[in-house]
Amino acid sequence: MRTARKGSVEMPAFMRHLVKETEKRVSSFFKGGRAGTAEGEQPREGEKDEVIPSPYLDRPVLDKLAEEGCARWGLTYALGSMQGWRANMEDFHNCVPQLGGQLADWSFFAVFDGHAGSTVAQYCSQHLLGHILATGERNDHPGKVKAAIVEGFLQTDKHLHSAARREGWERGGTTVVATLISPYYIYFANCGDSRAMLCRSGQVCFSTEDHKPYSPLEKERIESAGGSVTIQRINGSLAVSRALGDFSYKGAENRTPSHQMVSPEPEVCVMERSPADEFLVLACDGVWDIISNEELCAFIHNRLRVCTDLRDVCTQVIDLCLYKGSLDNISIILLCFPGAPQLSTEALHQEAELEDLLESKVAEIYDELCARGEDPDLLSVLTVLASTVIPGLPPGGGIQSKRNCIISAYYQQRETHKTTLPNVSVRS
Repeated sequence: MRTARKGSVEMPAFMRHLVKETEKRVSSFFKGGRAGTAEGEQPREGEKDEVIPSPYLDRPVLDKLAEEGCARWGLTYALGSMQGWRANMEDFHNCVPQLGGQLADWSFFAVFDGHAGSTVAQYCSQHLLGHILATGERNDHPGKVKAAIVEGFLQTDKHLHSAARREGWERGGTTVVATLISPYYIYFANCGDSRAMLCRSGQVCFSTEDHKPYSPLEKERIESAGGSVTIQRINGSLAVSRALGDFSYKGAENRTPSHQMVSPEPEVCVMERSPADEFLVLACDGVWDIISNEELCAFIHNRLRVCTDLRDVCTQVIDLCLYKGSLDNISIILLCFPGAPQLSTEALHQEAELEDLLESKVAEIYDELCARGEDPDLLSVLTVLASTVIPGLPPGGGIQSKRNCIISAYYQQRETHKTTLPNVSVRS
């Protein structure tokens, strides 16, 4: 991120300490978990009660994948994803800013959040768009395009089932959230509990609905197909009610694919495009389980006024979710329309003032703790600072969104105090 300030953030030191302090509280709880248990899945009745590797790591994988691009009609986008605390990375994505041919001014983006392995998510990320385009629909007619999207999902699931039987995939599935953007409309397709959100004129204009087993219509379908909803899960196991794959939940006889316990049919919505459209977010539940639509809209709206690189914005969202406690894979695609907030001199000045204030607060806390005879560690400084009223924090992000600045200020204080300590020799 470029702000009015100069200087680097000591990310490695911060991340090391974050891992050290957080794993004390988290890893002991998850040790002894069950391997092979899908995200949101519980072991089924009759399985052996044995201790097998946990689906969570002792420390998170913090490496991030970041991409960016643009379309000729003025769209810019960025992608960010991170494995995090999960034992495996099961998220995939597809970013096609220009479809080409008759659809040269159309764009397609999707996030695939796999569970019980990554195979299904990877397969669908490679084939879903092709099956949608194979319907042959080329006219920007909302009813026909919506039908083409649904058919593309159903065909993807059908071909996936054939591949699973042919190659011996025992289990696994993926949720999907996708958007198809035409010159006049934005089409949203959601299958599961990943989510899309559109921000217009600084407010949440639209968001998709999560497909959970306890939702009344979803529960009715599940029970009609012979299943049950226990502890908010299908048969006490799967935490989503729509997905591609998950064929062990799709075996009810005399029922169409869309009427099985787990349906592959997406919910497709359409919004007419507006000059007031600012940005659109596609993200997995590793984001939405931690932050609300309104909070994320406000946070991204604020960050776009101080960042020149959309990848930095995605990275800040990922870090924010991690700091707020997300234990999942985290993936986000940010699409910015021509009406998105632009870099602001005033916002940059306010950001610089906020960082100056945070640095001074860290110095005050550090000095106070030293005056008590304590050796201030990072956690102590963060704890005191969290209870302090700090004006001007990014909306939707709070103090967690400025942790990098705080960590950098903390280590600057450590270095400063080291150089001011008297050199005392010890005699025996």
